[in-house]
Amino acid sequence: MEILIANESHFKYATTISDTITESASVRGTGIAKRTPEYIRKRLQNGNAVIALDGEKFAGFCYIEVWGHDKFVANSGLIVHPEYRKQGLAKKIKKRIFELSREKFPNAKIFGITTGLAVMKMNYELGYKPVTFSELTEDPEFWKGCQTCKNFDVLTRTERKMCLCTGMLFDPRAKPKTEEKKKPENKTFRRLKSIKESLFLKKKTKES
Repeated sequence: MEILIANESHFKYATTISDTITESASVRGTGIAKRTPEYIRKRLQNGNAVIALDGEKFAGFCYIEVWGHDKFVANSGLIVHPEYRKQGLAKKIKKRIFELSREKFPNAKIFGITTGLAVMKMNYELGYKPVTFSELTEDPEFWKGCQTCKNFDVLTRTERKMCLCTGMLFDPRAKPKTEEKKKPENKTFRRLKSIKESLFLKKKTKES
């Protein structure tokens, strides 16, 4: 298994990546914004993405988006093909895209929004912390990317102040947390999971 910085030679995987993201959203029933093959190809082309390959077979993907004149970057579109899940690959991809973000944009704040507790934990281990949406980029183009998410109505109703996703931020200027401080904060994620599950169930009941 190789995790590579993507380039134009990987265009042939764009449709597979797009389809995998769409299928994952359908199976999970949670908010994952759709990404077209054309959208994926642009991310492959500019060197701001990583792709995991098992020989010639697609295994996983994640890309970098740049916002606010390089003040913010987002690690988005993390996806692992169903055949390679539950093998720790998502964590390896997440670590590599984080490293690439730090290499290319050392002064930028790195952020992401997610409904998944597993991704929250990965982010936390890399130094992210949960934040309010007001601490993320204000660039309207970023938020336009949420329009294909099934929970976009929640985001708009709250005037972009909250959604079922949790915002997380890595600030390169922040002091690293000590191990003693990290352990109690694991409770934060258990609480976040409970809150997100409650919100999701309420929304699902309303839609029924």
